[in-house]
Amino acid sequence: MRHGLGGRQGRGNQFVSWIHEFDFARSVEWLVAHQDWEGVVNLAAPNPLPNKDFMRALRNVWGHIPGSPLDNWMVELGALFLRTESELILKSRQVIPGRLAAAGFPFQFTTWPEAAQELVARWKKWNR
Repeated sequence: MRHGLGGRQGRGNQFVSWIHEFDFARSVEWLVAHQDWEGVVNLAAPNPLPNKDFMRALRNVWGHIPGSPLDNWMVELGALFLRTESELILKSRQVIPGRLAAAGFPFQFTTWPEAAQELVARWKKWNR
């Protein structure tokens, strides 16, 4: 968000799956307590959203003006310097926690704007 950054990456229509840290920890504890599980369980919030909406919500919570978008080549260059894959940012990931939801796991943060609000408020509180 700093220095005018914080805009969409690439076209911005790729889906971002996310999970608030509280829900992540609670879901791991819940799975351990319910040891009758077998196979893969997706740990993600139930509402993935497009990258441009994800970034817009984050900018709104921080109170920043719209950030500059990053074109694909910029993401590729940044990934090279970070020694990672640009695909992690540019490829769409629409992960749904189907098994957790069907089993009745109670998510505390189901939408990104509310999760971002809590995370940023807590960060600001501890980093004054």
